[in-house]
Amino acid sequence: MEVCYQLPVLPLDRPVPKHVLSRRGAISFSSSSSLFGAPDPRQLSQRRGAISYDSSDQTALYIRMLDVRVRSQVGFEPERRISHPYLCIDFRTLHTRPGYGTTSASSAPERRVHRLLSFQRYLHSSRLLRGVPQQIPLHLLDEDYTGQARCMLEKVGNWNFDIFLFDKLTNGNSLIALTVHLLNQYGLVELFQLDMVKLWRFLVMVQEDYHSDNPYHNAVHAADVTQAMYCYMREPMLAKSLTSCDLLLGILAAATHDLDHPGVNQPFLIKTDHYLATLYRNTSVLENHHWKSAVGLFRETGLFSHLPAEDSLNMERELGSLILATDISRQNDYLSRFRRHLDQENLCLSNASHRHFILQMALKCADICNPCRPWELSKQWSEKVTEEFFQQGDIEKKHRLEVSPLYDRAINTVGNIQIGFMTYVAEPLFAEWTRFSDTRLSQTMLGHMGLNKASWVGLQQEQTSASKEAEAEPAGAEADAIGAARRDSAAGSDTSSKEIPQGSKDS
Repeated sequence: MEVCYQLPVLPLDRPVPKHVLSRRGAISFSSSSSLFGAPDPRQLSQRRGAISYDSSDQTALYIRMLDVRVRSQVGFEPERRISHPYLCIDFRTLHTRPGYGTTSASSAPERRVHRLLSFQRYLHSSRLLRGVPQQIPLHLLDEDYTGQARCMLEKVGNWNFDIFLFDKLTNGNSLIALTVHLLNQYGLVELFQLDMVKLWRFLVMVQEDYHSDNPYHNAVHAADVTQAMYCYMREPMLAKSLTSCDLLLGILAAATHDLDHPGVNQPFLIKTDHYLATLYRNTSVLENHHWKSAVGLFRETGLFSHLPAEDSLNMERELGSLILATDISRQNDYLSRFRRHLDQENLCLSNASHRHFILQMALKCADICNPCRPWELSKQWSEKVTEEFFQQGDIEKKHRLEVSPLYDRAINTVGNIQIGFMTYVAEPLFAEWTRFSDTRLSQTMLGHMGLNKASWVGLQQEQTSASKEAEAEPAGAEADAIGAARRDSAAGSDTSSKEIPQGSKDS
């Protein structure tokens, strides 16, 4: 059997772990199998997965085949998604039968797969056309997570969970690893009979549709929100009331809530006449796009295709309701409704609509929980989101557009932006959440936010003092120069006053 040299190969003296062999969705066939020499490679189209191994000696060949598409009768060709580092592989090299692949293309019509490109896929495809190599990290092929990453997942419910470290340990696949772990921990994969190959492919596509070039709205932010959502769903008020469907929707909504975010805000899309603003009539433009993008991936991967059509559509609608709640422009509407429920004490979590509303509020809290994290994590997120603001401001300046408030790096700092955000957005929301769920976690979040705000105030004062000193130094130097000039002038006038009378006397 001829094997492409680009494929990562596991050493032959290393046995395949039993838990890998028993994993659902893994491809298992021997090298002597007729599948390798089968005249019609479509037989493999239903066996896509992450692993192929020789059953005779239990050694493995790791092949990325998640996005294989059968487009003709002559062999495999990767789907044109520009998603994986193995797109250069021609899977026809796996077939060595003489004369194989010489069938005329006209004998059978070629089946092409067309799909609407997201911003991220369009960017990848345009880079490919320009000859720019992709910089996509190699996915974990043998295990979902190993070593230290697995140890971190044992404490995934800890509010101090370091998502940046976890992302490094998973080789940039924090969103995939975390989501799979949470779904398995709740037993949702078995309960909803989710196909692991479809689920894995769905999560890979979700992670890839987050723009890695965005300083803030990227897959790491989605993973952080998912972890925070898990912490909130574990709170006693929710843990005893949420159904399995609620849990599944909560996790998937957190993972996809900013899907395909372009790195600019809604006003920018509106004033540049972007087609998304026109499509969604300038209302929750980004949130509608995130929702529809997630629905598109659901249907493309067939993740819920085994469910009744009505259940699948209902799940898509509820997912949209959760994602649309993250629109920051509607913050006061949701907060007022939340405060009214708490004042009237009429929240009943046995009521499906009330549970859904609480999930909306939980997702809103998870989305903007960065000020409530420990300072080491909160500071990083603050710097990242501010840099994304400033990048948009730079674009607006470049194209002579009106610069959005707080987006001008020349007149704003990370500190003043964060202090304002905490004062007017985060503190009111988390104060009401604490009224609803007054637990240790809620008090911890408020405590962190108070300390973080004080830290930013201190940094602002230090920067102000430093700038004043810097301004005072040139002013002092200028004053000294003026004083010296005056002294020199006075000395000159004294000399001239002594000389003039002498001259007059001589005359």
